Amino acid sequence: MMKDGKKTIAIAQVYKALKLVEEKTKKEGVEVLRLALENIKPVMEVRSRRVGGAAYQIPMPVKGDRREALSIRWLIFAAKAKPNKDFHTFADKLAVEIIDASQGAGEAIRRKEQTHKMAEANKAFAHFRW
Repeated sequence: MMKDGKKTIAIAQVYKALKLVEEKTKKEGVEVLRLALENIKPVMEVRSRRVGGAAYQIPMPVKGDRREALSIRWLIFAAKAKPNKDFHTFADKLAVEIIDASQGAGEAIRRKEQTHKMAEANKAFAHFRW
């Protein structure tokens, strides 16, 4: 996540990560990133809604821009959560997470599956959606 407006540093880290992805997978880095984001995008999420004094978690479909925003956010958070003793730079962490997500594994994919599980578990409250 970019802090204090350090946009050029953030851009440099992303480009380094894409270069590392290309070296490790022997595929185009942007294509691997696109596949990873496609795998991470959630279809359903739960939203809180108060009905008669009780708050229900109601499953709702996730619309276009929010799907992309969540997938990018989850990818960044998953990369940040990786331990520093294994990966020394953020570019290393991001590259590994992109590769994992493109193969359907990793922390970001787990987050998506967890969100879908919550939506599935609360399907009984779907009739409160409006």
